Amino acid sequence: MFRQCLFAAIVATGVSACGSITRGTSEVITFTSTPAGAAMTTSTNRTCPSTPCSLDVPRSEEFDATFTLPGYRPQTVPVRTKLAGSGAAGFAGNLLAGGVIGMGVDAYNGAAFDHVPNPVIVTLVPEALPSAARVRRPRGRPGV
Repeated sequence: MFRQCLFAAIVATGVSACGSITRGTSEVITFTSTPAGAAMTTSTNRTCPSTPCSLDVPRSEEFDATFTLPGYRPQTVPVRTKLAGSGAAGFAGNLLAGGVIGMGVDAYNGAAFDHVPNPVIVTLVPEALPSAARVRRPRGRPGV
């Protein structure tokens, strides 16, 4: 009986993914714009009707976030993944536990990654400058 329990514990340790357990397979990303109130849509069809907002996104998902607001130019920010410090520790923890399978699971489901940038912050640019900010040229002949 003891051998069966020991075998089950070894198998469970070997197939578990440390990063998946300690960090999870998704991450909350915050989206902010100046001015606030912009709509945000990702290239993976996730949306926020108005910024600031947050979305729970799978760690393995890379996307582009596009912010739109009437009177302002749309702005797109690429959001990518990178191996995180704590994700790398969980990933390496799989080696210590003998979990080569766990390493594969963490790499596949993205548990070892973080999104960059997070938070996603944009400053929207007006479509046209306000009339007071426009440069006025003097009337008359050029060069006079």
